[in-house]
Order: sequence, then structure tokens, then C-alpha cells
Amino acid sequence: MYNVVGVRFKKAGKIYYFDPGEFLLEIGQYVIVETARGVEYGKIVVPMKQVGENDVVLPLKQVLRPADERDQIQVDENRQESQRAFELANTKISEHKLEMKLVDVEYTFDRNKIIFYFTAEGRVDFRELVKDLASIFRTRIELRQIGVRDEAKLLGGIGPCGRMLCCSTFLGDFDPVSIKMAKDQNLSLNPTKISGLCGRLMCCLKYENDDYENAKEGMPDIGDSTMTPDGPGKVVGINVLERLIQVFLEEQVRTVEYTLEEIIECEKNLI
Repeated sequence: MYNVVGVRFKKAGKIYYFDPGEFLLEIGQYVIVETARGVEYGKIVVPMKQVGENDVVLPLKQVLRPADERDQIQVDENRQESQRAFELANTKISEHKLEMKLVDVEYTFDRNKIIFYFTAEGRVDFRELVKDLASIFRTRIELRQIGVRDEAKLLGGIGPCGRMLCCSTFLGDFDPVSIKMAKDQNLSLNPTKISGLCGRLMCCLKYENDDYENAKEGMPDIGDSTMTPDGPGKVVGINVLERLIQVFLEEQVRTVEYTLEEIIECEKNLI
């Protein structure tokens, strides 16, 4: 077992585990840690706990030290420099006439690297752009192409529900979302109704999907033939939450709604 703390580097970023060493760290405290891309400034979001070997990536890196006021000043200065870098990089992109959209710029805490996040329809030859940026900022330059969902996460915004985007407030990772989830929840398949600001299916379609799948167990599918208290019929609709089945009775040429229990009881009597 390993003692770890969970550290997040962005508001809704992924949580990474680090060895707290001899430090007594609490949720909400800021720390300085060493990562694959250099020294970083992060926030404790998971208190000290023990996890198994399969739950961490070894070797486990240590927390270098708790952050202090000077570190916070450094972070604020980095943010200001990032804004300046964003403007300069946009100017250079225009000069090189590159088909790319700059989304965000980020300095690592120790300023050993500056990362430019961008979106583009296809591959972009930005070698000359990198040379120009390196001559201006005199540090390592990384241009990272991201997708539209990552763009929404970085920029934030207000979703169709009227709340701040889930991805920019609390979602650490993107879960796969499919059109089947919308179908299972009897939602309109109109793309404008089930798509987020990023143009992809809304992440919240995933939230209740497991409950709907569990609720549908034992319920007939639309198109199935079934037996009802009024005779045989064909399932034309289901209400998962209220456990109701709409059945078209062909002999009587009418549609009747039954409870799932009524349908199950009639099916048992046929056996």
C-alpha cells in the first residue's frame, strides 16, 4: 500500500497522486510537485490515504514542499505573462497565415516551458512559427493540438441548462457518450437539443444512463409482441421512469397503456 494525496493543477483537471512524504497536507492546501513536464503548482483535492499498487503510476513522485506566498506571486506573474504570450502568438499565427485557432497559453510553474493550445481542422505545419516563438520567449515551446471538447473545457461557458459547463467546473475526464444513451432516455434526437457548446453530445447524457439501463431490465422493447389483459398487442412505447407500457391492440385498433406488472402477469399466464 502507498500513502498518497490527490493533486489537481487546473480547476476541473485530472487528479494525480503524489507521495506526501513527511508533510501533513490537507484538502485545499497548495503544494509544489515535480511532474513529467517540470515543477508544478497544484491544489490538494484528495486527502492523504492509502491505495494499492494498481491504483497509482509507479514510480510515485513526491511532494517537494507546501506552497507559500512567493509561489502564489509566481503563479500570478505566469498568468500575466501567458496573456502577453497569447497576444504575441496570435499575431505570429496571422503573419504565417496558418489555419489554426489559438485557444490558451500556459507557462509551467518554473517557466521551463510554455504551452500553446490550439484547434485546427487538420495537420498544421507550424515549424516556422515555433522558431519565431522560441526567439521571442527564449524558452522551450510546445504547440499542442486539442479537440473541441477540450476547447470548451478550457474556455468554459454556460450550457443549455443555464449552468456553467460541467467539463469546466468538475469533470476531470471525458466519458464516452453515444446516441444510444439519448434513445434509452427517450430524448429528442434533434442535434440542437442533445449537443453541448462544443458541438458534441452533451456529457450529462451519461449521468443517468446506468439508472435507465437498470430500469429497462425486464421491460419489453418497442416492436415486441406481448400479451395484455385485453388481448395480444404490439409494444409501441415505454415510460421507463413510471414503468408503463403502451401497447397497440390490433384486433381492437386502439392503443392502451399498461403497467409493467400487468404485462408480466399476463405473460406468466401464457406459460
